[in-house]
Amino acid sequence: MRAGITILPEYRWAEARPRWLAAEAYGFAHAWTFDHIGWGPLVDSPWYGSVPTLAAAASATSRIELGFMVASPNFRHPVPFARDLLALDDLSDGRVTVGIGAGGVGGYDVEVFGGTTKAASPARRYEEFVELSDALLSKDRVDYSGEYYTAVGARNAPGCVQRPRMPFVLAANGPKGLALAARHGQGWVTLGTARESLDAWWKSLAELSARFDEALAAASRDPGAVRRFVQTDAAPVFSLSSVECYRDFLGRADELGFTDVLAPWPRAEGPFAGDEAILEVVAAEVLPTLA
Repeated sequence: MRAGITILPEYRWAEARPRWLAAEAYGFAHAWTFDHIGWGPLVDSPWYGSVPTLAAAASATSRIELGFMVASPNFRHPVPFARDLLALDDLSDGRVTVGIGAGGVGGYDVEVFGGTTKAASPARRYEEFVELSDALLSKDRVDYSGEYYTAVGARNAPGCVQRPRMPFVLAANGPKGLALAARHGQGWVTLGTARESLDAWWKSLAELSARFDEALAAASRDPGAVRRFVQTDAAPVFSLSSVECYRDFLGRADELGFTDVLAPWPRAEGPFAGDEAILEVVAAEVLPTLA
């Protein structure tokens, strides 16, 4: 089991840098940030770009895995994004993982563009985004013609530090997304689907994990070669509300076959409100026990 932390890109770097450094010093295996133009309940609050945030985090840290949770096709084209990813891969010396999702059908990331980024088929756009990103990061001179994205003679020199390319962690709950993650992902991530109770949330994760097993079998993938992430942001209970709560989340996720658990960095108020002091206890008492 590997434990990760999500740090929202809401702080000026003078405030953000100590958090990224602490994530590494505490012993978290990985640290992530959201990829949005603005996010839900914090849309009127400070917010910074994920690419420069990860670039700064890569320069400040030396060991911890870093990544997007998750990159959004709502406002990105794979060709320029691939150049950003190559730079991040180089700056981090191969420590960046690319989380990718389908992009919401609504919300601020669509509204801020006047709705022009809304896709007729988010699932098809997601598939094209992943397919083209895969090609752009793994080979040179890429030609691609899809319904949503086109590339003509796209270069990728000097290529990724990580070979054959940076790993993808693909977000999925539905059958099309799970099949895509099974084909192209080095990891799969889910938020779960049920919100009415914690037991219902865990039950939804068990069902999704079973469906992902089926998708891996259909894709002839070795289940042991694909990491399984559970992102606890949407759980009905804040996973870092107490040390014992966090232990319980790790244990139950492990029982369901998940390899990685992500928790949000506690905030002073609003979403993910909690006590940062709990992280110190987790670092001292929980993280050293993880295999």
